[in-house]
Formats: sequence, structure tokens, C-alpha cells
Amino acid sequence: MDERQQWKELLQEMIAAGASDLHAAPGQCVQIRCDGELEPLSFVPTGTFMEHVLEELLSSEQRAALRTGAVDFSWTYENRRLRGNAYRMQDGIGIALRLLPDRIMTPEEIGMPDAMRAAADARDGLVLVCGPTGAGKTTSLAALIEIVNRTRRAHIITLEDPIEYRFAADLAFFSQREAGRDFMAFPDAVRTALREDPDILLVGEIRDRATMEAALMAAETGVLVFGTLHTRSAVQTALRVEGMFPADVRDAVRARFADAAAGIFAQRLLPRSGGGRVAAIEALCPTPAVRNILRQGNYSQLASVMMSGAPQGMQTAEMAEAALRAKGMIA
Repeated sequence: MDERQQWKELLQEMIAAGASDLHAAPGQCVQIRCDGELEPLSFVPTGTFMEHVLEELLSSEQRAALRTGAVDFSWTYENRRLRGNAYRMQDGIGIALRLLPDRIMTPEEIGMPDAMRAAADARDGLVLVCGPTGAGKTTSLAALIEIVNRTRRAHIITLEDPIEYRFAADLAFFSQREAGRDFMAFPDAVRTALREDPDILLVGEIRDRATMEAALMAAETGVLVFGTLHTRSAVQTALRVEGMFPADVRDAVRARFADAAAGIFAQRLLPRSGGGRVAAIEALCPTPAVRNILRQGNYSQLASVMMSGAPQGMQTAEMAEAALRAKGMIA
């Protein structure tokens, strides 16, 4: 069997198993992640095999960039979108591939709380979807963007690294851009987007102070901004936002964040009873009490506010997990 056919069979095995990720590197069994757990396949690639795979996955510019660092990319195989990262390692080059769902999931399929669903109806502000890698943040954001696409006319600009979901315009008008191809840096791309009459701006990942500063500025100008952070809770998110800035400006940053925040949603995936995984989503809504806590930096009070704010749609991670357990969705 030639290497091209072997690679296709690995991808087909990944898709058939419903795996979320595939890991390949020279001299090791290829492994796929199913329901959060790694499972080995029988194939062990060589360095030559990995080089041939890269020729199929990466452009010449991306292969050149791989000589000095890791490369993010997106790829389509048999109408399925994959997000990937190629990286150098001791024994050659490794690849991590994530298989994206074959369609945009609905809020009901995700188990999205009403407060998160309502974020799509906001007209301005900053909505942060948080969680560890692989927690489904991009899937939830895509569901929110699709709600807007189907319910109102809006100019939606997405800035991603790389583009993961490709939206088919319904009522909305889309401008989807990919880092390294359509723009070089997120902060500059956000500022440029503000000159293009956006209603909604999606920032794929807010990684640093400059991007957060640009996202806050966009939210303050009347744009609805969606972004993601690699944090595990609403409390960690607030701390992370403040910690991106030097101490002498944090009072002002807290005030800006308190005014701009339109919702913080922290999610994680739990094993579903009977197989698969289900999202448990913590929800923090921008009530006057929440804004006051964010402004003062009293983040330890957020948990009690979320518990008492259930009538407004708020819930802690523990409350979300308890609700799933009560429905028999998790053990």
C-alpha cells in the first residue's frame, strides 16, 4: 500500500471512530482521541511518511515556516474540516489534527444554557467563551454566530488562526479572515475591522494584552465582540483579563471590562452516560451586581452571585454538572 493510500485510511478510521483528534509522529503508533481518551492504531509512520503527509497538508510557505517553528493550518478531507498543528520534535515532525463537526451544532445539541444563547441577541459588548483546549469553545461560538446568521442582518467579521467553520451566509454578510494569509496580527486586524462597518466581530483567541485592548476598544465602540480565553472559570477569566495589564492601569482596565462585559461562559466536556461527551457550562451574566464585583476586583464573590443569580440564567460549574446529573446525562 502506498503512503498516500495509507494516510487516507488513517483519516477514514479517525472519522469512522468519531474521534476528535489524531496524533502522528515518526516511530510511534498513530493515536486517536475518542471521548477524551487516546487509543492507538496499528500504523507506525516513518519520517519519510510524515514528510509526504506534510506536502499534502501544508502550502510551500507553511513548510518553509515549519523549519523554524510550529505551524497552524486548516484542511479539508472529503468535505470534513480539520484544524491542525505541525511541529518539530526530536525524531522529526509531528502532526496534531482536530476533526471539526460536519455541521454547525445547534444550542440545543450543545446543551447551551439560555443565558449563553441570549448572548447572540446582544447588540454590543464583549462575550468571552472560556475553557481548556478541546472543551468545545469554537463549536459554541459557531452556534452563536449561526443564530445571528439566521435571525438578523448583520456584518460579521471573523478573525481566526486558522479558519475552522465556514459559514454559509443567510441573512448575515460574512467576512472571514485567517491569520498569516489575510492579516498578520490580531490587534491590527481588530482595529482595521472597525473601519469596515462590523456589527459582530469574532476574535478566535485572545492571547495577549494587545489583543485584549483591541477587543475592549471594539466592544466600547458599539460592536458585539466574541472571543475565547484558555481559562477554566469565570473567576479565572476576570483574573486573566486584569493580569494582562500592568499594575498601574488595572483599576481602569477593571472598570472598562465591567462596562463592556456581556457574558462570561466557561465550559468543559464530561463523559456522557452511554458514550460521547456533554458540555457543562458555567454562566456569568452582566447584572449590576456582577459589574460592580468586576469593577472592584472582588472576584471571590462571583461564585455566590452566580448561585443566587439562577433566576437571571446564571450557574456555577457545579450547578451545571448537577443539572446534567439530574437529567441522567452524566454518571
